Amino acid sequence: VQLQAFGGGLVQAGGSLRLSCTARGYDFAYYGAGWFRAAPGKEREFVAGISRDAALHFDSDSAKGRFRVFRDDSQNTMYLQMDHLKPEDTAVYYCATSRHTGAPTTYSLAVYWGQGTQVTVSS
Repeated sequence: VQLQAFGGGLVQAGGSLRLSCTARGYDFAYYGAGWFRAAPGKEREFVAGISRDAALHFDSDSAKGRFRVFRDDSQNTMYLQMDHLKPEDTAVYYCATSRHTGAPTTYSLAVYWGQGTQVTVSS
């Protein structure tokens, strides 16, 4: 099983980025998935998640109204569209898949992890 995250980079405050996470060797469509992030000196935290069939979405308070998670199961890929970025969004972003059909909203619910992609938002 392999998860690969792409799309990080340097962006100015107020800008946008789209992260993608592609799964290989895994029946991605059958499971929930989500995004976490780890800012410098801080623990990894949940950002947004999506259940199997995209029936349910979960967003952290920091993501509400600015980030959108969606998936394309035909491509075994999940996305995180991030708009109105703020300097406090600077972190390494990780994708993860769940042990079941629901989104992994906590660290313990995630079973597979991507390698992380750096997002840096300048003020």
